Amino acid sequence: MLRLVGIDLPENKRIEVAMRSIYGIGPKISSEILSKAKVDVNTRAGKLTAVEVAKIQKILEEYKVEGDLRKEIRENVQRLKRIGAYRGSRHIMGLPANGQRTRTNARTLRGKRKTIGAMKKEDAAKVAAPEAKK
Repeated sequence: MLRLVGIDLPENKRIEVAMRSIYGIGPKISSEILSKAKVDVNTRAGKLTAVEVAKIQKILEEYKVEGDLRKEIRENVQRLKRIGAYRGSRHIMGLPANGQRTRTNARTLRGKRKTIGAMKKEDAAKVAAPEAKK
């Protein structure tokens, strides 16, 4: 199994696609790295030679990926919270930070819907009855 930057890459995928499983590497950076290393983008990850893997690893050291990138992003968010910035307060409340609407959508950050609304008289009486006994 091919391992780059502490991540196991899927062997049956093309190397260009397999490298995207590394945090911080997308389509553009993946193709840049492979062109610098002079590796064919259509090669399967499992078929790479040791020399090609070494070239890719050497070039990957120039990029901030995985743990370093995650740490930097986490520190940036903590800084926003600490200085009391608007974006930091949105992170604290678990709401979108970049001006998206929240009346509808925003489900990724806000979580599953919790319906709050009117009840039928019978249901309200059932809820009120146990409370009255206490």
